[in-house]
Amino acid sequence: MKKMFQAAVVAAAVLAVPTMSLAAQTKPAASAKKAAPAATHSAKGVVKSMDASSLVVTEKGKDVSYVLDASTKKEGDPAVGSTVTVMYHTDGTTHIATDVKAAPAKAAHPAKK
Repeated sequence: MKKMFQAAVVAAAVLAVPTMSLAAQTKPAASAKKAAPAATHSAKGVVKSMDASSLVVTEKGKDVSYVLDASTKKEGDPAVGSTVTVMYHTDGTTHIATDVKAAPAKAAHPAKK
């Protein structure tokens, strides 16, 4: 009788292990939300420096750096000294530019005669 009881306990333990591992592998609920996209911000200022991977803009007397990458859209002809509007998102403390729009150059006033 004692051996049958031990065999039953061992059999129950052997059958319980796969059941517990299957229970641990459940998928997240379908109602779980995906991560929200990063918030987009905008800023306007004058280009202080620019190269293929970075942009420094003077905004309200402060220099702000932005990272440029292959997905950054450039509209107009942003260059040093031009006024730009930068759309960006933040990744930690890094500003990543998504769109850089250069304001059109102001027309020179004709001289009065």
